[in-house]
Amino acid sequence: MRTLYLLRHAKSSWKDASLADFDRPLNERGREAAELMGRFIASENLNVSLLISSPSARTRETTQILLRFAGLSVEPQFDNRIYEAELRTLVQVVSEMPDDKDVAMLVGHNPGMEELLAFLTQETRQMPTCALAKISFDCSSWKEIGAGKGKLEWFVTPADLLSA
Repeated sequence: MRTLYLLRHAKSSWKDASLADFDRPLNERGREAAELMGRFIASENLNVSLLISSPSARTRETTQILLRFAGLSVEPQFDNRIYEAELRTLVQVVSEMPDDKDVAMLVGHNPGMEELLAFLTQETRQMPTCALAKISFDCSSWKEIGAGKGKLEWFVTPADLLSA
């Protein structure tokens, strides 16, 4: 059994037009959403043994805030391939995850996160910033993941948590 969490980065700032897309930080709303999602993860007692993130400024910041408020002690890994990744690349990143890590989180960007969610589960969902999806797989290796092989267990957004 494998579990994959897909997290889209939190809301980023467009205030400084001189910054490259890669270097854009979170805005205040994004920081609050990342904290809220981290607190949700803590309340659900989620355990993550591997976290792989895009190295962009906004995904790094989302990851740092999330880990702090979730109380997770996993050391994040940053993979350049996730930034602006197409579906094929994201599937490759997941399939290369070590099999001794059965619960993993991928932190990235749209449209890739939505495409990966749809590919793995055959369910289409819009992933607003800081949305989190839990997908389970009945397999013994990450190499076995593929189209429709995952089951969407749940999907939550910061707006869902605020209205709860």
